[in-house]
Amino acid sequence: MAPRETDNNPTEADQPAAAQREWERLWEEGDDAEAASTGAESGRPAKADAEPETDTELGDDRDADADPSETPDADTETAGTADDDSPPPSTPAHSTADEVVTPHLDDERIAAVRRVAAAGRRWRNLQLAGCAALLAVAMTAGAIAIGAAKDSGAAGVAVGSSAVSPELLASGSLDASIASLQAHLRTQPKDFDGWATLGLAYVEQARTKGDPSRYPQAQAAFQRSLTISPANENALEGRAALAAARHEFKEALTYADQVLKENPYSERALCSRIDALVELGRYADASKAADLADARKPGVPVFTRYAYVHELRGDVSTARKVLEQALAAATSPGDISYVAGTLGQLAWNQGDYKTALDDYGRALAADENYLPALEGRARTQAALGDRAAAVKGMELVVSRYPLPQPLVELGELYESRGAEGDKAKAEDQYALVDAWIALARANGVNADLDTALAAADHGDVASALKAARAEWARRHTVHTADALAWALHVNGLDKEALPYARQATATNYHNASFIYHLGTIELATGHKTEGRAHLAKALKLNPGFSPLGAAKARKALEATK
Repeated sequence: MAPRETDNNPTEADQPAAAQREWERLWEEGDDAEAASTGAESGRPAKADAEPETDTELGDDRDADADPSETPDADTETAGTADDDSPPPSTPAHSTADEVVTPHLDDERIAAVRRVAAAGRRWRNLQLAGCAALLAVAMTAGAIAIGAAKDSGAAGVAVGSSAVSPELLASGSLDASIASLQAHLRTQPKDFDGWATLGLAYVEQARTKGDPSRYPQAQAAFQRSLTISPANENALEGRAALAAARHEFKEALTYADQVLKENPYSERALCSRIDALVELGRYADASKAADLADARKPGVPVFTRYAYVHELRGDVSTARKVLEQALAAATSPGDISYVAGTLGQLAWNQGDYKTALDDYGRALAADENYLPALEGRARTQAALGDRAAAVKGMELVVSRYPLPQPLVELGELYESRGAEGDKAKAEDQYALVDAWIALARANGVNADLDTALAAADHGDVASALKAARAEWARRHTVHTADALAWALHVNGLDKEALPYARQATATNYHNASFIYHLGTIELATGHKTEGRAHLAKALKLNPGFSPLGAAKARKALEATK
Protein backbone atom coordinates (compact mmCIF):
# COMPACT_ATOMS: atom_id res chain seq x y z
CA MET A 1 0.00 0.00 0.00
CA ALA A 2 1.24 3.46 -0.83
CA PRO A 3 2.35 5.84 1.89
CA ARG A 4 0.74 9.27 2.09
CA GLU A 5 2.05 11.58 -0.63
CA THR A 6 3.26 15.08 0.10
CA ASP A 7 4.11 18.03 -2.05
CA ASN A 8 7.71 18.12 -0.97
CA ASN A 9 8.74 14.55 -1.78
CA PRO A 10 12.23 14.51 -3.27
CA THR A 11 13.08 12.49 -6.32
CA GLU A 12 14.25 8.91 -6.04
CA ALA A 13 17.81 10.03 -6.50
CA ASP A 14 17.55 12.36 -3.50
CA GLN A 15 16.35 9.68 -1.08
CA PRO A 16 19.64 7.82 -0.50
CA ALA A 17 21.47 11.13 -0.12
CA ALA A 18 19.05 12.30 2.56
CA ALA A 19 19.29 9.00 4.37
CA GLN A 20 23.08 9.12 4.17
CA ARG A 21 23.16 12.60 5.71
CA GLU A 22 21.04 11.35 8.59
CA TRP A 23 23.17 8.22 9.05
CA GLU A 24 26.37 10.28 9.14
CA ARG A 25 24.86 12.76 11.61
CA LEU A 26 23.72 9.94 13.92
CA TRP A 27 27.18 8.42 13.75
CA GLU A 28 28.78 11.72 14.80
CA GLU A 29 26.28 12.64 17.51
CA GLY A 30 25.99 9.28 19.30
CA ASP A 31 24.46 9.70 22.75
CA ASP A 32 23.73 13.36 22.12
CA ALA A 33 20.72 12.20 20.14
CA GLU A 34 18.75 11.72 23.34
CA ALA A 35 19.22 15.30 24.45
CA ALA A 36 18.27 16.62 21.07
CA SER A 37 15.24 14.39 20.80
CA THR A 38 13.73 15.53 24.09
CA GLY A 39 13.67 19.19 23.12
CA ALA A 40 12.05 21.29 20.46
CA GLU A 41 13.72 21.91 17.13
CA SER A 42 15.13 25.14 18.47
CA GLY A 43 17.32 23.12 20.83
CA ARG A 44 15.52 24.13 24.03
CA PRO A 45 15.12 21.32 26.58
CA ALA A 46 11.68 19.75 26.75
CA LYS A 47 9.40 20.94 29.54
CA ALA A 48 7.31 18.49 31.47
CA ASP A 49 4.25 20.72 31.53
CA ALA A 50 4.25 21.74 27.91
CA GLU A 51 2.91 20.08 24.81
CA PRO A 52 5.52 19.08 22.23
CA GLU A 53 6.33 21.99 19.93
CA THR A 54 6.54 19.52 17.05
CA ASP A 55 5.44 15.94 16.48
CA THR A 56 9.01 14.69 16.31
CA GLU A 57 9.00 13.03 19.74
CA LEU A 58 5.89 11.14 18.78
CA GLY A 59 7.22 10.09 15.42
CA ASP A 60 4.30 11.57 13.49
CA ASP A 61 4.36 11.07 9.73
CA ARG A 62 1.42 13.29 8.87
CA ASP A 63 1.55 16.71 7.30
CA ALA A 64 2.63 19.43 9.72
CA ASP A 65 -0.70 21.25 9.46
CA ALA A 66 -2.87 18.17 9.98
CA ASP A 67 -5.28 17.90 12.89
CA PRO A 68 -3.45 16.06 15.72
CA SER A 69 -6.66 14.33 16.74
CA GLU A 70 -7.04 12.62 13.37
CA THR A 71 -5.90 9.04 12.98
CA PRO A 72 -3.69 8.43 9.92
CA ASP A 73 -5.21 6.61 7.02
CA ALA A 74 -5.26 2.84 7.41
CA ASP A 75 -3.03 2.36 4.40
CA THR A 76 -0.20 4.46 5.76
CA GLU A 77 2.49 3.41 8.15
CA THR A 78 1.07 4.79 11.36
CA ALA A 79 4.28 4.80 13.34
CA GLY A 80 5.42 7.99 11.61
CA THR A 81 8.67 9.85 11.44
CA ALA A 82 11.21 10.12 14.17
CA ASP A 83 12.62 13.20 15.73
CA ASP A 84 15.60 14.59 13.89
CA ASP A 85 17.94 12.29 15.78
CA SER A 86 16.19 8.98 15.20
CA PRO A 87 14.94 7.81 11.82
CA PRO A 88 12.25 5.15 12.35
CA PRO A 89 11.71 2.07 10.23
CA SER A 90 8.44 3.35 8.83
CA THR A 91 9.72 6.62 7.39
CA PRO A 92 13.07 7.60 5.97
CA ALA A 93 15.56 9.76 7.77
CA HIS A 94 15.43 13.51 7.38
CA SER A 95 17.74 16.26 8.51
CA THR A 96 15.26 19.11 8.85
CA ALA A 97 11.54 19.42 9.52
CA ASP A 98 10.94 20.46 5.92
CA GLU A 99 12.99 17.72 4.32
CA VAL A 100 10.59 14.80 4.60
CA VAL A 101 11.67 11.81 2.56
CA THR A 102 8.86 9.41 1.72
CA PRO A 103 9.75 6.07 0.11
CA HIS A 104 7.74 4.61 -2.72
CA LEU A 105 5.81 1.35 -2.91
CA ASP A 106 6.98 -2.20 -2.29
CA ASP A 107 8.67 -2.37 -5.71
CA GLU A 108 10.75 0.68 -4.80
CA ARG A 109 11.76 -0.99 -1.56
CA ILE A 110 12.91 -4.09 -3.38
CA ALA A 111 14.72 -1.95 -5.93
CA ALA A 112 16.54 -0.18 -3.11
CA VAL A 113 17.69 -3.48 -1.64
CA ARG A 114 18.89 -4.64 -5.04
CA ARG A 115 20.76 -1.38 -5.60
CA VAL A 116 22.49 -1.93 -2.28
CA ALA A 117 23.36 -5.52 -3.10
CA ALA A 118 24.79 -4.43 -6.44
CA ALA A 119 27.46 -2.46 -4.59
CA GLY A 120 29.12 -5.78 -3.69
CA ARG A 121 32.61 -5.61 -2.32
CA ARG A 122 32.66 -1.84 -2.55
CA TRP A 123 30.77 -1.82 0.75
CA ARG A 124 33.93 -2.88 2.49
CA ASN A 125 35.76 0.35 1.67
CA LEU A 126 35.09 4.03 2.18
CA GLN A 127 31.69 3.85 0.49
CA LEU A 128 30.24 1.95 3.48
CA ALA A 129 28.40 5.03 4.75
CA GLY A 130 26.56 5.47 1.47
CA CYS A 131 25.65 1.81 1.38
CA ALA A 132 24.33 2.00 4.92
CA ALA A 133 22.14 4.90 3.84
CA LEU A 134 20.68 2.81 1.02
CA LEU A 135 20.09 0.02 3.51
CA ALA A 136 18.22 2.44 5.73
CA VAL A 137 15.98 3.36 2.79
CA ALA A 138 15.34 -0.30 2.03
CA MET A 139 14.52 -1.13 5.66
CA THR A 140 12.28 1.92 5.95
CA ALA A 141 10.22 1.04 2.91
CA GLY A 142 10.12 -2.60 3.96
CA ALA A 143 8.59 -1.63 7.27
CA ILE A 144 5.89 0.33 5.46
CA ALA A 145 5.00 -2.52 3.15
CA ILE A 146 4.92 -5.22 5.80
CA GLY A 147 3.28 -3.03 8.40
CA ALA A 148 0.48 -2.18 6.02
CA ALA A 149 -0.03 -5.80 5.03
CA LYS A 150 -0.01 -7.00 8.61
CA ASP A 151 -2.27 -4.28 9.93
CA SER A 152 -4.89 -4.21 7.19
CA GLY A 153 -8.27 -4.62 8.76
CA ALA A 154 -6.96 -4.37 12.30
CA ALA A 155 -8.71 -1.97 14.59
CA GLY A 156 -6.66 0.63 16.41
CA VAL A 157 -6.36 0.57 20.15
CA ALA A 158 -8.67 3.04 21.79
CA VAL A 159 -7.10 5.18 24.47
CA GLY A 160 -9.65 6.33 26.94
CA SER A 161 -7.68 7.80 29.81
CA SER A 162 -4.52 9.68 30.52
CA ALA A 163 -2.96 6.60 32.08
CA VAL A 164 -2.28 4.35 29.10
CA SER A 165 -1.76 0.76 30.18
CA PRO A 166 1.13 -1.13 28.57
CA GLU A 167 -1.21 -4.11 28.26
CA LEU A 168 -2.98 -2.24 25.46
CA LEU A 169 -0.05 -3.11 23.26
CA ALA A 170 -1.01 -6.77 23.38
CA SER A 171 -4.60 -6.16 22.33
CA GLY A 172 -4.12 -5.43 18.65
CA SER A 173 -1.59 -4.61 15.98
CA LEU A 174 1.54 -2.96 17.29
CA ASP A 175 1.53 -0.20 14.69
CA ALA A 176 -2.12 0.61 15.42
CA SER A 177 -1.32 0.78 19.13
CA ILE A 178 1.54 3.19 18.43
CA ALA A 179 -0.74 5.38 16.35
CA SER A 180 -3.27 5.55 19.18
CA LEU A 181 -0.59 6.39 21.71
CA GLN A 182 0.76 9.14 19.47
CA ALA A 183 -2.70 10.65 19.08
CA HIS A 184 -3.30 10.45 22.82
CA LEU A 185 0.02 12.10 23.75
CA ARG A 186 -0.64 15.07 21.49
CA THR A 187 -3.58 15.94 23.72
CA GLN A 188 -2.15 14.64 27.02
CA PRO A 189 1.59 15.41 26.89
CA LYS A 190 2.01 15.05 30.67
CA ASP A 191 0.95 11.39 30.67
CA PHE A 192 4.19 9.78 31.84
CA ASP A 193 2.73 6.27 31.56
CA GLY A 194 1.78 7.03 27.98
CA TRP A 195 5.33 8.10 27.13
CA ALA A 196 6.75 5.00 28.80
CA THR A 197 4.35 2.76 26.90
CA LEU A 198 5.24 4.45 23.63
CA GLY A 199 8.91 3.81 24.36
CA LEU A 200 8.20 0.13 25.03
CA ALA A 201 6.28 -0.04 21.77
CA TYR A 202 9.23 1.39 19.86
CA VAL A 203 11.57 -1.19 21.42
CA GLU A 204 9.20 -3.99 20.41
CA GLN A 205 8.83 -2.54 16.92
CA ALA A 206 12.60 -2.44 16.52
CA ARG A 207 12.79 -6.08 17.56
CA THR A 208 10.01 -7.38 15.35
CA LYS A 209 10.96 -5.32 12.29
CA GLY A 210 14.69 -5.65 12.69
CA ASP A 211 15.37 -1.93 12.56
CA PRO A 212 17.62 -0.40 15.25
CA SER A 213 16.69 3.16 14.24
CA ARG A 214 13.67 2.94 16.57
CA TYR A 215 15.93 2.83 19.63
CA PRO A 216 16.74 6.56 19.82
CA GLN A 217 12.99 7.27 19.70
CA ALA A 218 12.41 4.81 22.54
CA GLN A 219 15.20 6.44 24.54
CA ALA A 220 13.65 9.88 24.05
CA ALA A 221 10.20 8.63 25.08
CA PHE A 222 11.53 7.06 28.28
CA GLN A 223 13.45 10.22 29.10
CA ARG A 224 10.31 12.28 28.59
CA SER A 225 8.42 9.97 30.94
CA LEU A 226 11.10 10.17 33.63
CA THR A 227 11.28 13.95 33.31
CA ILE A 228 7.58 14.15 34.13
CA SER A 229 7.64 11.46 36.82
CA PRO A 230 11.13 10.49 38.01
CA ALA A 231 11.66 6.79 38.81
CA ASN A 232 8.24 5.70 37.53
CA GLU A 233 8.07 1.95 37.10
CA ASN A 234 7.00 1.72 33.46
CA ALA A 235 9.81 3.96 32.25
CA LEU A 236 12.45 2.09 34.25
CA GLU A 237 11.11 -1.21 32.90
CA GLY A 238 11.38 0.30 29.45
CA ARG A 239 14.94 1.44 30.09
CA ALA A 240 15.83 -2.15 31.04
CA ALA A 241 14.26 -3.48 27.84
CA LEU A 242 16.03 -0.86 25.74
CA ALA A 243 19.40 -1.53 27.36
CA ALA A 244 19.00 -5.26 26.67
CA ALA A 245 18.04 -4.57 23.05
CA ARG A 246 21.22 -2.52 22.67
CA HIS A 247 23.25 -5.31 24.28
CA GLU A 248 23.98 -3.18 27.34
CA PHE A 249 23.23 -6.03 29.71
CA LYS A 250 24.82 -4.68 32.88
CA GLU A 251 22.67 -1.58 32.56
CA ALA A 252 19.60 -3.72 31.87
CA LEU A 253 20.23 -5.68 35.07
CA THR A 254 20.62 -2.47 37.07
CA TYR A 255 17.31 -1.05 35.83
CA ALA A 256 15.50 -4.35 36.40
CA ASP A 257 16.78 -4.63 39.96
CA GLN A 258 15.76 -1.02 40.61
CA VAL A 259 12.18 -1.81 39.59
CA LEU A 260 12.04 -5.06 41.56
CA LYS A 261 13.02 -3.27 44.76
CA GLU A 262 9.76 -1.33 44.51
CA ASN A 263 7.62 -4.00 42.84
CA PRO A 264 8.87 -7.59 43.26
CA TYR A 265 6.06 -8.83 40.98
CA SER A 266 6.85 -6.73 37.91
CA GLU A 267 6.68 -9.18 35.00
CA ARG A 268 8.77 -7.02 32.70
CA ALA A 269 11.49 -6.49 35.29
CA LEU A 270 11.54 -10.19 36.21
CA CYS A 271 11.95 -11.09 32.53
CA SER A 272 14.56 -8.40 31.91
CA ARG A 273 16.54 -9.69 34.84
CA ILE A 274 16.58 -13.23 33.42
CA ASP A 275 17.60 -11.94 30.00
CA ALA A 276 20.42 -9.84 31.40
CA LEU A 277 21.82 -12.66 33.53
CA VAL A 278 21.71 -15.08 30.59
CA GLU A 279 23.45 -12.62 28.29
CA LEU A 280 26.10 -11.91 30.92
CA GLY A 281 26.84 -15.64 31.12
CA ARG A 282 25.63 -15.92 34.72
CA TYR A 283 23.64 -19.07 34.02
CA ALA A 284 23.27 -20.31 37.61
CA ASP A 285 21.89 -16.91 38.64
CA ALA A 286 19.65 -16.87 35.56
CA SER A 287 18.22 -20.26 36.53
CA LYS A 288 17.40 -18.99 40.02
CA ALA A 289 15.89 -15.83 38.53
CA ALA A 290 13.73 -17.95 36.19
CA ASP A 291 12.48 -20.07 39.10
CA LEU A 292 11.64 -16.92 41.07
CA ALA A 293 9.84 -15.35 38.11
CA ASP A 294 7.88 -18.54 37.53
CA ALA A 295 6.77 -18.52 41.16
CA ARG A 296 5.84 -14.84 41.18
CA LYS A 297 4.44 -14.19 37.71
CA PRO A 298 3.86 -17.33 35.62
CA GLY A 299 2.83 -16.62 32.04
CA VAL A 300 4.04 -16.63 28.44
CA PRO A 301 6.95 -14.15 28.88
CA VAL A 302 8.34 -16.04 31.86
CA PHE A 303 7.71 -19.50 30.37
CA THR A 304 9.75 -18.75 27.24
CA ARG A 305 12.70 -17.52 29.29
CA TYR A 306 12.45 -20.44 31.69
CA ALA A 307 12.60 -22.77 28.69
CA TYR A 308 15.66 -21.10 27.23
CA VAL A 309 17.57 -21.34 30.51
CA HIS A 310 16.90 -25.09 30.50
CA GLU A 311 17.86 -25.40 26.83
CA LEU A 312 21.22 -23.75 27.51
CA ARG A 313 21.87 -26.47 30.10
CA GLY A 314 20.98 -29.25 27.65
CA ASP A 315 17.57 -29.99 29.16
CA VAL A 316 15.69 -29.97 25.86
CA SER A 317 12.73 -32.04 27.04
CA THR A 318 11.90 -29.57 29.83
CA ALA A 319 12.37 -26.66 27.46
CA ARG A 320 9.91 -28.09 24.97
CA LYS A 321 7.39 -29.02 27.65
CA VAL A 322 7.43 -25.49 29.06
CA LEU A 323 7.14 -23.93 25.60
CA GLU A 324 4.16 -26.14 24.78
CA GLN A 325 2.61 -24.93 28.02
CA ALA A 326 3.34 -21.35 26.99
CA LEU A 327 1.76 -21.91 23.57
CA ALA A 328 -1.38 -23.33 25.20
CA ALA A 329 -1.60 -20.19 27.33
CA ALA A 330 -0.95 -17.79 24.44
CA THR A 331 -3.96 -15.88 23.11
CA SER A 332 -2.68 -12.96 21.03
CA PRO A 333 -1.28 -13.56 17.53
CA GLY A 334 2.02 -12.04 18.63
CA ASP A 335 2.42 -14.44 21.54
CA ILE A 336 1.36 -17.44 19.44
CA SER A 337 3.78 -16.68 16.63
CA TYR A 338 6.62 -15.97 19.06
CA VAL A 339 6.21 -19.15 21.11
CA ALA A 340 5.57 -21.40 18.10
CA GLY A 341 8.58 -19.91 16.33
CA THR A 342 10.70 -20.58 19.41
CA LEU A 343 9.48 -24.18 19.43
CA GLY A 344 10.48 -24.44 15.78
CA GLN A 345 13.99 -23.22 16.52
CA LEU A 346 14.28 -25.70 19.40
CA ALA A 347 13.26 -28.56 17.12
CA TRP A 348 15.61 -27.43 14.37
CA ASN A 349 18.53 -27.34 16.81
CA GLN A 350 17.89 -31.03 17.49
CA GLY A 351 17.68 -31.91 13.79
CA ASP A 352 13.94 -32.66 14.10
CA TYR A 353 13.01 -30.98 10.84
CA LYS A 354 9.46 -32.30 10.52
CA THR A 355 8.53 -30.94 13.93
CA ALA A 356 10.30 -27.69 13.14
CA LEU A 357 8.24 -27.22 9.97
CA ASP A 358 5.05 -27.94 11.91
CA ASP A 359 5.99 -25.38 14.56
CA TYR A 360 6.93 -22.73 12.04
CA GLY A 361 3.64 -23.41 10.31
CA ARG A 362 1.79 -22.70 13.56
CA ALA A 363 3.70 -19.45 13.95
CA LEU A 364 2.91 -18.33 10.41
CA ALA A 365 -0.75 -19.27 10.79
CA ALA A 366 -0.89 -16.69 13.58
CA ASP A 367 1.19 -14.10 11.71
CA GLU A 368 2.10 -14.79 8.10
CA ASN A 369 4.79 -12.11 8.19
CA TYR A 370 6.57 -13.26 11.36
CA LEU A 371 10.21 -12.94 10.37
CA PRO A 372 11.84 -15.62 12.59
CA ALA A 373 9.35 -18.23 11.38
CA LEU A 374 9.87 -17.32 7.72
CA GLU A 375 13.61 -17.54 8.25
CA GLY A 376 13.37 -20.77 10.24
CA ARG A 377 11.19 -22.41 7.62
CA ALA A 378 13.69 -21.54 4.89
CA ARG A 379 16.56 -22.84 7.02
CA THR A 380 14.70 -26.10 7.62
CA GLN A 381 13.91 -26.50 3.92
CA ALA A 382 17.62 -26.12 3.19
CA ALA A 383 18.46 -28.81 5.75
CA LEU A 384 15.93 -31.13 4.09
CA GLY A 385 17.58 -30.58 0.72
CA ASP A 386 14.88 -28.40 -0.79
CA ARG A 387 17.37 -25.73 -1.86
CA ALA A 388 15.04 -23.99 -4.31
CA ALA A 389 12.39 -23.37 -1.66
CA ALA A 390 15.04 -22.39 0.87
CA VAL A 391 16.61 -19.80 -1.44
CA LYS A 392 13.22 -18.39 -2.38
CA GLY A 393 12.17 -18.18 1.24
CA MET A 394 15.39 -16.57 2.44
CA GLU A 395 15.34 -14.10 -0.43
CA LEU A 396 11.88 -13.07 0.75
CA VAL A 397 13.16 -12.58 4.28
CA VAL A 398 16.17 -10.43 3.36
CA SER A 399 14.20 -8.38 0.83
CA ARG A 400 11.94 -7.32 3.68
CA TYR A 401 14.37 -7.17 6.60
CA PRO A 402 18.07 -7.42 5.74
CA LEU A 403 19.42 -8.65 9.09
CA PRO A 404 22.86 -10.23 9.61
CA GLN A 405 21.89 -13.86 10.20
CA PRO A 406 19.51 -14.33 7.24
CA LEU A 407 21.90 -12.36 5.01
CA VAL A 408 24.71 -14.76 5.88
CA GLU A 409 22.41 -17.76 5.49
CA LEU A 410 21.29 -16.60 2.05
CA GLY A 411 24.88 -15.99 1.02
CA GLU A 412 25.82 -19.51 2.07
CA LEU A 413 22.84 -20.94 0.20
CA TYR A 414 24.07 -19.20 -2.94
CA GLU A 415 27.59 -20.51 -2.39
CA SER A 416 26.39 -24.07 -1.82
CA ARG A 417 24.22 -23.92 -4.94
CA GLY A 418 27.16 -22.79 -7.04
CA ALA A 419 25.22 -21.65 -10.11
CA GLU A 420 26.54 -18.99 -12.44
CA GLY A 421 26.65 -15.67 -10.64
CA ASP A 422 25.98 -17.20 -7.22
CA LYS A 423 29.42 -16.33 -5.87
CA ALA A 424 28.83 -12.64 -6.60
CA LYS A 425 25.33 -12.86 -5.13
CA ALA A 426 26.77 -14.34 -1.96
CA GLU A 427 29.34 -11.57 -1.66
CA ASP A 428 26.55 -9.02 -1.98
CA GLN A 429 24.77 -10.53 1.03
CA TYR A 430 27.93 -10.51 3.14
CA ALA A 431 28.54 -6.88 2.20
CA LEU A 432 25.05 -5.95 3.35
CA VAL A 433 25.88 -7.32 6.80
CA ASP A 434 28.60 -4.67 7.16
CA ALA A 435 26.07 -1.95 6.42
CA TRP A 436 23.54 -3.27 8.93
CA ILE A 437 26.21 -3.40 11.61
CA ALA A 438 27.19 0.20 10.89
CA LEU A 439 23.55 1.27 11.07
CA ALA A 440 23.06 -0.59 14.35
CA ARG A 441 26.10 1.05 15.90
CA ALA A 442 24.88 4.46 14.75
CA ASN A 443 21.72 3.85 16.79
CA GLY A 444 23.50 2.80 19.97
CA VAL A 445 23.58 -0.97 19.51
CA ASN A 446 26.69 -2.91 20.46
CA ALA A 447 27.18 -5.05 17.35
CA ASP A 448 30.51 -6.73 18.15
CA LEU A 449 29.03 -10.23 18.32
CA ASP A 450 27.33 -9.78 14.94
CA THR A 451 30.60 -8.47 13.52
CA ALA A 452 32.62 -11.38 14.86
CA LEU A 453 30.23 -14.06 13.63
CA ALA A 454 29.81 -12.66 10.13
CA ALA A 455 33.38 -11.52 9.51
CA ALA A 456 35.03 -14.73 10.71
CA ASP A 457 33.67 -16.71 7.77
CA HIS A 458 32.83 -14.03 5.24
CA GLY A 459 34.80 -10.88 5.91
CA ASP A 460 37.90 -9.39 7.47
CA VAL A 461 39.20 -12.00 9.89
CA ALA A 462 41.27 -9.43 11.79
CA SER A 463 38.12 -7.39 12.40
CA ALA A 464 36.34 -10.54 13.51
CA LEU A 465 38.98 -11.21 16.14
CA LYS A 466 39.00 -7.63 17.38
CA ALA A 467 35.22 -7.64 17.76
CA ALA A 468 35.18 -11.06 19.43
CA ARG A 469 37.82 -10.02 21.96
CA ALA A 470 35.87 -6.85 22.74
CA GLU A 471 32.65 -8.81 23.28
CA TRP A 472 34.38 -11.38 25.47
CA ALA A 473 35.75 -8.58 27.63
CA ARG A 474 32.16 -7.48 28.29
CA ARG A 475 30.49 -10.82 28.91
CA HIS A 476 31.34 -14.51 29.13
CA THR A 477 28.58 -16.54 27.49
CA VAL A 478 28.59 -19.71 25.42
CA HIS A 479 27.92 -17.56 22.36
CA THR A 480 30.78 -15.15 22.97
CA ALA A 481 33.10 -18.06 23.80
CA ASP A 482 32.21 -19.74 20.51
CA ALA A 483 32.62 -16.51 18.54
CA LEU A 484 36.05 -15.85 20.07
CA ALA A 485 37.17 -19.45 19.53
CA TRP A 486 36.21 -19.37 15.86
CA ALA A 487 37.71 -15.91 15.29
CA LEU A 488 40.98 -17.12 16.79
CA HIS A 489 40.84 -20.24 14.58
CA VAL A 490 40.38 -18.35 11.32
CA ASN A 491 43.33 -16.18 12.34
CA GLY A 492 45.52 -19.26 12.81
CA LEU A 493 45.56 -19.13 16.62
CA ASP A 494 44.16 -22.58 17.29
CA LYS A 495 45.99 -23.30 20.56
CA GLU A 496 44.54 -20.13 22.04
CA ALA A 497 41.14 -20.96 20.54
CA LEU A 498 40.77 -24.44 22.04
CA PRO A 499 39.90 -23.46 25.65
CA TYR A 500 37.21 -21.07 24.43
CA ALA A 501 35.72 -23.71 22.10
CA ARG A 502 35.54 -26.12 25.02
CA GLN A 503 33.95 -23.48 27.22
CA ALA A 504 31.31 -22.83 24.53
CA THR A 505 30.16 -26.45 24.75
CA ALA A 506 30.63 -26.92 28.50
CA THR A 507 26.97 -26.35 29.45
CA ASN A 508 25.80 -29.18 27.12
CA TYR A 509 23.88 -26.70 24.99
CA HIS A 510 22.76 -28.60 21.88
CA ASN A 511 24.21 -26.40 19.17
CA ALA A 512 25.73 -28.21 16.22
CA SER A 513 27.69 -25.16 15.05
CA PHE A 514 29.47 -24.90 18.43
CA ILE A 515 30.31 -28.61 18.34
CA TYR A 516 31.54 -28.34 14.73
CA HIS A 517 33.79 -25.42 15.67
CA LEU A 518 35.20 -27.41 18.59
CA GLY A 519 35.88 -30.45 16.41
CA THR A 520 37.58 -28.37 13.73
CA ILE A 521 39.81 -26.63 16.28
CA GLU A 522 40.67 -29.96 17.93
CA LEU A 523 41.79 -31.38 14.59
CA ALA A 524 43.91 -28.28 14.00
CA THR A 525 45.62 -28.73 17.37
CA GLY A 526 46.38 -32.42 16.86
CA HIS A 527 43.50 -33.88 18.88
CA LYS A 528 42.37 -36.16 16.06
CA THR A 529 40.22 -38.59 18.03
CA GLU A 530 38.34 -35.87 19.88
CA GLY A 531 38.01 -33.77 16.74
CA ARG A 532 36.49 -36.53 14.68
CA ALA A 533 34.13 -37.45 17.51
CA HIS A 534 32.84 -33.89 17.77
CA LEU A 535 32.43 -33.45 14.01
CA ALA A 536 30.41 -36.67 13.91
CA LYS A 537 28.38 -35.51 16.90
CA ALA A 538 27.53 -32.21 15.22
CA LEU A 539 26.33 -33.96 12.07
CA LYS A 540 24.32 -36.51 14.04
CA LEU A 541 22.64 -33.79 16.09
CA ASN A 542 21.75 -31.50 13.20
CA PRO A 543 23.01 -32.76 9.83
CA GLY A 544 21.94 -29.58 8.03
CA PHE A 545 23.15 -27.07 10.62
CA SER A 546 24.84 -24.94 7.93
CA PRO A 547 24.89 -25.14 4.13
CA LEU A 548 28.68 -24.72 4.13
CA GLY A 549 29.67 -25.86 7.61
CA ALA A 550 27.98 -29.25 7.36
CA ALA A 551 29.71 -29.94 4.04
CA LYS A 552 33.08 -28.95 5.52
CA ALA A 553 32.47 -31.20 8.52
CA ARG A 554 31.80 -34.19 6.26
CA LYS A 555 34.86 -33.40 4.16
CA ALA A 556 37.06 -33.15 7.28
CA LEU A 557 35.80 -36.50 8.55
CA GLU A 558 36.57 -38.12 5.22
CA ALA A 559 40.03 -36.57 5.08
CA THR A 560 40.99 -37.78 8.57
CA LYS A 561 39.97 -41.42 8.27
